[in-house]
Amino acid sequence: MRFPSPLVPGRLIRRYKRFLADIELDNGKVLTAHCANPGSMMGCDLPGLEVRLSRSDRPGRKLPYTLELVRAGDTWIGVNTSRTNAVLEEALVSGLVPELVGFRRLRREVAYGSRSRVDFLLEFPGRLCFVEAKNVTLARGDTALFPDSVTSRGTRHLVDLAERARAGDRAVMFYLVNREDCHQLAPAVAIDPVYAQTLAKAVRAGVQILAYRALVAPEGIRVSAPVKFVQHSAER
Repeated sequence: MRFPSPLVPGRLIRRYKRFLADIELDNGKVLTAHCANPGSMMGCDLPGLEVRLSRSDRPGRKLPYTLELVRAGDTWIGVNTSRTNAVLEEALVSGLVPELVGFRRLRREVAYGSRSRVDFLLEFPGRLCFVEAKNVTLARGDTALFPDSVTSRGTRHLVDLAERARAGDRAVMFYLVNREDCHQLAPAVAIDPVYAQTLAKAVRAGVQILAYRALVAPEGIRVSAPVKFVQHSAER
């Protein structure tokens, strides 16, 4: 997925009220950008970090700029969760996820389960495949962790996927590690033990876990290579 226009460089002043971020541009101008990320952005919200913004000229939009990338050390991190599905869809259509090739039809945002909408419903010959996608930005060393804050919505998605797996459908939880410096993924047990426990139960129910690292740059984001999923013991 290439960004439709060049991103605007700046430095993060602060992120606040969950969806707002004050940015100082390279020319010294300070503006408020939309932050399309419902998580804590732990490690990606430090004042002074280099950032990149996209700009929208859509009429009536209150905040024309959106926070897209944050640079931690030498690593660009994709923090705009609204981009995740576009990145994954491009990879699915291009055959970049070998575990998910051969489908005849792809549908987006299909209602199922308890008030959920699955990100992608793939129709394979004789079988449906429900794919939920999550954006991962938190890291400890070379291990990516999800979630970065308590997520009851994410837990509900796992429950619904487990129900589809028990019913005989294929159910996939896809984690997009939106940074290049991680080589494995694990549940963030200390942050959300309920999510971690539910993930363990979903795996036992037959939910398939896929984790892929992304190549992240100011020009665009694309799915790169699989990373190992480490299922730490989350149950007492």
